[in-house]
Amino acid sequence: MLPEMSGETDGWGKKAMVDHHSALIYTMVLLSASDGNMSDDELNTIGENVRYLPVFKGFDFHRLPEMTEECLKMLADPRGLDKALEVIKARLPLKLYETAYAVGCDIVASDHDASLEELRLLEMLRDKLGLDSLVSTAIERGARARHMVL
Repeated sequence: MLPEMSGETDGWGKKAMVDHHSALIYTMVLLSASDGNMSDDELNTIGENVRYLPVFKGFDFHRLPEMTEECLKMLADPRGLDKALEVIKARLPLKLYETAYAVGCDIVASDHDASLEELRLLEMLRDKLGLDSLVSTAIERGARARHMVL
């Protein structure tokens, strides 16, 4: 069973506070951690996304480290990846599925070197959210263009 906003525990004895903000943060952390290395570029992109994207309006930026830690703890569990993807899907309204994929692509593109693990996880996220392949490709190309350097 997934953690509820109503105060159920998250599986580690803490009250779960998973909302759409947290689900988007989980998406970014999941992709950053997928290759075993959360680079400074990836962490900076997470911070910039949370600070500046309209979808994070009303989110207390000071909660970002807490949300990151919660996601990393979830990933330490043997079924953590599956659980994290389930939480992401369950806590996002349908209209934010593309946003979740976009912020995930931003993280992968931010360090200019997409690993096989990151690409596989993007594929899993795309499948979990049921995103159209043309839409996904457009989002990927947009992220690549935004993070291009000479």
